[in-house]
Amino acid sequence: MTAPAPVHGTWEPRPAARWEDGFLSGNGRHGALVFGPPHAERVVVTHHTLVRPNGRDPRPPQLADGLPGLQGRLLAGDTTAAEDFTDGRPLQWVQPFHPAFQVRLARPRDGGHDYRRDVDFTTGVVSTTSAGWASRVFVSRADDVIVQHVAGPGLMVDVDLDPRLPGVPARLGIGHGAVLTPEGALLSLRARYPGSDRACTGVTQIAVTGGTTTLVPPGVRIEGARSVLLLTRVHRHTGELDVVAEGRALRDLPADHDELLDRHAALHRTAYERVTLDLAADPAHRALPGSELLEQPREAALLERLFAAGRYHLLSASGLFPPRLTGLWTGDWNTAWSGAFTNDANLNLQTASAAAAALPEVTEAHAHLVQRQLPDWRDNARAIFGTRGVVAPAHTDGESGHSYHYSREYPLHLWTAGADWLLKPLVDHDETHGTRDPRTAAALAEVALFYEEFLTRTDSNGHLVVVPSYSPENRPANASWGTINAAMDLSAARHALRTAAAYHPDTPDAARWQALADRLPPHRINEDGALAEWAWPGLSDSYDHRHLSHLYGVWPLDEITPYDSPELAAAAHRALELRGAENDSAHGHLHHALIAARLRDADRVARALGRVLDGDFFHTSLMSAHYPGRDVYNADAAHSLPAVLIEMLVQSTPDRLVLLPALPAAYPEGALRGVRTRFGAELDLTWTRDGATVVIRPGRTHRVELRTSSGAESLHLVAGEDHVLTLRVW
Repeated sequence: MTAPAPVHGTWEPRPAARWEDGFLSGNGRHGALVFGPPHAERVVVTHHTLVRPNGRDPRPPQLADGLPGLQGRLLAGDTTAAEDFTDGRPLQWVQPFHPAFQVRLARPRDGGHDYRRDVDFTTGVVSTTSAGWASRVFVSRADDVIVQHVAGPGLMVDVDLDPRLPGVPARLGIGHGAVLTPEGALLSLRARYPGSDRACTGVTQIAVTGGTTTLVPPGVRIEGARSVLLLTRVHRHTGELDVVAEGRALRDLPADHDELLDRHAALHRTAYERVTLDLAADPAHRALPGSELLEQPREAALLERLFAAGRYHLLSASGLFPPRLTGLWTGDWNTAWSGAFTNDANLNLQTASAAAAALPEVTEAHAHLVQRQLPDWRDNARAIFGTRGVVAPAHTDGESGHSYHYSREYPLHLWTAGADWLLKPLVDHDETHGTRDPRTAAALAEVALFYEEFLTRTDSNGHLVVVPSYSPENRPANASWGTINAAMDLSAARHALRTAAAYHPDTPDAARWQALADRLPPHRINEDGALAEWAWPGLSDSYDHRHLSHLYGVWPLDEITPYDSPELAAAAHRALELRGAENDSAHGHLHHALIAARLRDADRVARALGRVLDGDFFHTSLMSAHYPGRDVYNADAAHSLPAVLIEMLVQSTPDRLVLLPALPAAYPEGALRGVRTRFGAELDLTWTRDGATVVIRPGRTHRVELRTSSGAESLHLVAGEDHVLTLRVW
């Protein structure tokens, strides 16, 4: 490995004309999206809490009294019985995520000479330079503030806060404020939602070095300055925000850009640099701007940069919450699918690398979202199923965890696997760190309690039946959406009950939960030799679909593996072969790749990756789109791709290490450093055409099974002692 290290950033020689191409910074609360020409640079301000009231009824439907009747009808063969199991309300979307406003910096045109814009993944700084003028933007993890610094000789710049972004509601109540201060000025913008007592207010403190500042409503004009420092925060609130108090809080922060950056970078850099991927790319390709690299989709340098960008964007979007469908950013009030947290696939796919890629910040954000919504999950269980315990919704805006987004075609309120699916990343985190978070333990107990009271029906063989059951977001070819024994529901119930028992050992609950899990039916293999999406006899598969919910047992669970259950693994592989891509959603392709990697199919991983790399899914910001041709701004591909690359190189369970299970032939040498395993070790992997070297740094003493293409062997790992392996793996 003699080539220079991979690039930890990206750059462009031209301004971003579209907000989708703007470079991004974030601290998991505030986000900044930087775009526009040098004479009119704009920073779109976002915040995870900014959701627009939309008149929805957030209560879960009160359906529990009708559940026994529905179960009886479905078990009696009425395949459409669940279609009228609603309270009659129309489909309601969760409150849509939206931008706050844009901070506009207008200055005289200079022809844009020597223009360049960069984003440094190691610091989160977005930089723009042009004709002696320089701008730097970052969002501080230390101080929770958007920092903008503009420098140049004799600066003349107009600054204002502008709400005029695409899709802004016509009746949004806008109020501007601008006052001069000893430091420079204080700007504010309040946007009150139509027909609501809620609003969002942004405050920008401007500190000017040299020159003069004058009011030019709704902003200010700065002339002859050497530098300008802008500090911005935004709040969603009821009533009125105390702008003076907010300004005072901003003035209490350090007035020095470098000090603010040092405080932030100490946190951000530490997290970002924990894991790196080197694919021995051509140095000439590594030096290219992102836009040119995207035109060479099969170059290793592109995959290196997308891995780095994916970790950067995922970290930057995670703090108060994990990433939304758009991460933490949008420049449009009309975000697709409300910019929600879509729990039935997208959220877990986006955060799939968190444990292995050493980003506990992401997992903690995920845990925070779960914990704050548990009371609503309890309401869902009581209202819809008449049980104690918890049931998670398929969609949330971050504010409500109630199940109210559903319809006949999408009976998402019937999805019972959600709580286990959303808790699985927290279990992975605990295994990686050798702990058992009491919050996760308590939540798992509530999931198990739900299954105790919900799983009351049995089939003719005495197996418990999951009824009603739903496989997001598909339906059998010969039945309606709400049905019986979806494979995902079976896997989730088994995993939740057994994991809850493991978190509560030596208790009567543990024995009872284990016994309940043992009574669930096995998966079914259909007439095509594929793992059936519904284990209930007579239900036919619908293969052309973007979701792969039925293969939950393969990824992320370890229920079905080529090593422990080869017959089921073969059936799962057949199901993957038969699965269509439906509408070419990025999340579908990368979900396919994750499952293929677990099944050791390198060719299929390469094809799924190729569909994304060749499909023009990435903007020059290296944020992604939902569909090919950069259609619909969406973080699924950007955030999920690092997980695919890790899974094709290293997989682990608490008792197993799998090396190079699904490495595509296009990447014959490389290095993955710093990856974490679920048995508590840090690992560096280097591979070439001749073999591989692995350095394992165990955090605890443990015996694990090592799996390579050569077979299996046992490894005894001792805490604090590096274990070095040299392997021939081809």
